[in-house]
Amino acid sequence: MKKSINPYTRIAAGTLCLLPATLAAQQRYNIVYIMTDDHTAQMMSCYDGRYVNTPNLDRIANDGVKFTRSYVANSLSGPSRACMLTGKHSHKNGFTNNEHGIFDGSQQTMPKLLQKAGYQTAIIGKWHLVSDPTGFDFWNIVPGQGDYYNPSFITMNKQTVREEGYLTNIITDKSIDWMEHQRDKERPFALFIHHKACHRNWLPELKYLHEYEDTTFPIPETFYDDYATRHAAPTQEMSIAEDMDMAYDIKMYHPDVPTRLRPNYLAMIGRMNSEERARYDHFYDSLAIDFRSRGLQGKALAEFKFQRYMRDYAKVLKSLDDNVGRVLDYLREKGLLENTLVVYTSDQGFYMGEHGWFDKRYMYEESLSTPLVMHLPKGFAARGEINEMVQNIDYAPTFLELAGAEVPADIQGRSLLPLLRGEHPRNWRKSIYYHFYEYPAEHMVKRHFGVRTDRYKLIHFYRDIDAWELYDLQSDPHELNNIYGQPGTERIIKQLKKELKKLQQQYDDPILQEHPL
Repeated sequence: MKKSINPYTRIAAGTLCLLPATLAAQQRYNIVYIMTDDHTAQMMSCYDGRYVNTPNLDRIANDGVKFTRSYVANSLSGPSRACMLTGKHSHKNGFTNNEHGIFDGSQQTMPKLLQKAGYQTAIIGKWHLVSDPTGFDFWNIVPGQGDYYNPSFITMNKQTVREEGYLTNIITDKSIDWMEHQRDKERPFALFIHHKACHRNWLPELKYLHEYEDTTFPIPETFYDDYATRHAAPTQEMSIAEDMDMAYDIKMYHPDVPTRLRPNYLAMIGRMNSEERARYDHFYDSLAIDFRSRGLQGKALAEFKFQRYMRDYAKVLKSLDDNVGRVLDYLREKGLLENTLVVYTSDQGFYMGEHGWFDKRYMYEESLSTPLVMHLPKGFAARGEINEMVQNIDYAPTFLELAGAEVPADIQGRSLLPLLRGEHPRNWRKSIYYHFYEYPAEHMVKRHFGVRTDRYKLIHFYRDIDAWELYDLQSDPHELNNIYGQPGTERIIKQLKKELKKLQQQYDDPILQEHPL
């Protein structure tokens, strides 16, 4: 009988000369992609040691690589996920915003192309793209944003099943179970583990309720930013002082004090059983009683809210770090680490009080940047920091090339494999393009697009506002001083607009027709 050829042995033209490993090793590379929600580099100790300790996340960086200039194309959950799946900017994959977006699952995606290359594909956890997942042999996702406590999951047969436990733990349980019991162990796999953590409203695992309660986090030096030189910053609605809900976000609930998001909050904590709810209420009610007795106002109230925000966020992150460690331990114990690319990232960055904010959306550094660390399989030489500019549209071509699959010409990202081999290509990108669309909507961040180079950032806010911002990131890393139009900036503005136009043409963004440069 003629022996059949597994489809994953098909190697794209040129791949063999690009990859350092042998063909046999190439055939067996697995991919474990762990993505969190709203986890920012400031809250990851291998990037920033001021706030928290994340030993398991740091294991990935210490054993592999840490990208120091990793960016998103659109700092919003659903659009960022669509960019990852397609390797294309938002205007090309069609999912530009959460308010009205529905991901077109019939389009070409990286998981579908991995399937064609013989890979088993699975996604577990947060999906947040409205339509059902496609391109996955197995999926088990949470509805919408998902719930931290006793969450529901949607199965492949469209049933919604309520599970008992804490969401971060359950997603990891399901992921390890799929690797151990449900996949074909004779074939390579790509597993996408998508967590809700560390998304608003930062409801901690009950065993960690008391963590960080003795910690006083340093107030960011830009916490009291007055936005004096910026055009769109004053109109946002993501201020810790003004917009954080006392019940929903800060958990200072009082039955006689209504807040805008109080019903949402009560629904979320209402998912706990009576014993869990008693533990939760005992902790937060005591804090709320003390808070009301202090009568805080003004700066004292703003800083109280900041400390509560930071503590709850850090607690949620602690559970996440534990569970990343569980996945790494499983891969090591099963002898899979040498043949598996493990990627950890977030769908975007987040503000931890910088500029007085929480949330994301803006093209400013805290939300444009995202953590990205990788454990590399055997055969890839890079270690330590990688300083080239990368973007979330690069994940799709990276995974496809690793799998030996052809990378379609319409994918807009660039494979990171040369960087993972320790190379520094002279023709690597010197700038990245960004476009945010969701306005008017939650947090009221105005539409904008822009370009970031090694030193400068140029942003254009458009439609209901026509304003430009220019920052010299070398002299103004916190982006406090908009120097657009100042004497002496004419030459750099001309250069940056030329670069911006080049990127809009390269990525075929129709906004160039509405706002020609």
